[in-house]
Amino acid sequence: MKPPAFAAAPAPLGLRVCRFSVAGQIAPRVGVAVGSDRIADLTAVGIESLAALLDSTDPGAVATALVSAAPEHSLATVRLLAPIDRQEVWAAGVTYLRSKKARMEESDFSATAYDRVYEADRPEIFFKSLAEKVVGSGDAVGIRADAKWNVPEPELALVMNSRGGIVGCAIGNDMSSRDIEGENLLYLPQAKTYDRSCAIGPWVTLETDEKLVRSWTISIAIERNGLEVFAGTTTIDQIKRTFAELAGWLWRSQRFPHGAILLTGTGVVPDESFTLLAGDRIRIQISGIGLLENGVVVV
Repeated sequence: MKPPAFAAAPAPLGLRVCRFSVAGQIAPRVGVAVGSDRIADLTAVGIESLAALLDSTDPGAVATALVSAAPEHSLATVRLLAPIDRQEVWAAGVTYLRSKKARMEESDFSATAYDRVYEADRPEIFFKSLAEKVVGSGDAVGIRADAKWNVPEPELALVMNSRGGIVGCAIGNDMSSRDIEGENLLYLPQAKTYDRSCAIGPWVTLETDEKLVRSWTISIAIERNGLEVFAGTTTIDQIKRTFAELAGWLWRSQRFPHGAILLTGTGVVPDESFTLLAGDRIRIQISGIGLLENGVVVV
């Protein structure tokens, strides 16, 4: 089996917080990664939800202060869940030049809309998913049964608290039915928002330095029957707008009492000859965060 075509070795990982489950326990737990193979259980020392931790004045300081008192689990014995509690997930589109070109190629009569929004002051921002519909690493993303052209979109996810502050980053997969979207712009919600259409994980890296984050790479590899059928890489510094600009537009005339997650667009798009099939495996790596891996099912 050909290994995923990731372009660069991962950058050193910063402080990583997560949600996880333990065999025999129903309620999700909040944790912080310790080294490469352990999870400190913050729920055991008073942290009831990831959203509450992320909404604290300094999530990193809180997590660090509690690690020494928290019991630990081997990463191999727990199941990582999507690092989201009650936050809404939104997405920004046409933030990379490659995304603009791909969206124009798929559209019969509305191609100029993507050209205009790429240059406009106001970005494209759309609702993506409720928290309960987001899947984590190891779970399956979905492709629509009524679509013929389905693709993953590997993206940086900005994680924000209830005050609109960016507190960290995660890996996102904004699954898309390109034939439905390309047929008519008014079909965008159906192309983007459906069961298992959003994956986020494997954890939230508490890194907010945009200059550092923009030095990271995003790589994707798709395997089918043990063979790599698509691979691509881009860099986060290709995003046209600043993170603060994207977040600022999301929060205009909006409020998010539990915080929000904003997917920042994709710079890796398969051409029109490729579509996902049930049974495929998608691996998305962001060098400063880690690896998000999902199978594919029809929904």
